[in-house]
Amino acid sequence: MSGSATDYARAAMIEPLLAALGVPYEIVPCDPAFADTAAFCERYGYALEDSANTILVASKKEPKRYAACVVLATTRLDVNHAVKKKLGVKRASFASAEETMAVTGMAIGGVTAIGLPGDIPLWIDARVMERERIVLGGGNRSCKVLAPPALLTRLPNSEVVADLALT
Repeated sequence: MSGSATDYARAAMIEPLLAALGVPYEIVPCDPAFADTAAFCERYGYALEDSANTILVASKKEPKRYAACVVLATTRLDVNHAVKKKLGVKRASFASAEETMAVTGMAIGGVTAIGLPGDIPLWIDARVMERERIVLGGGNRSCKVLAPPALLTRLPNSEVVADLALT
């Protein structure tokens, strides 16, 4: 498995943040070629139902408003209704890979709720909290974080939201 210097720096950054949360966790290394959720689950034997994706959404109009949303891989983020209403905008969409990198410093396939910029709200679909454990991005494409979902509610600006995602 190989990873870039940026991947290692990002992993080193989130490890102290994880430790400070007081929740048990495990860093799971992965081949960056298998970092996308479905490929990771298939390759390493994790259930899609336990995979929680962190997705950055953005308002369409300036000034841009952002939110990070955590949803199970078996659901779809409800951008057109729940997210835009909560964000207080007329139109919202998934941030592009380039915009996600610029705002969070993380690449798609490794985006995590841990260590997000302090001004970005973190909304967690209530279904995520029902899982015994979840697999989150590790802040890079070279690792994942395995932890109980309670980890998410200990992060700044976090809020559990009913029906943030659709089944």
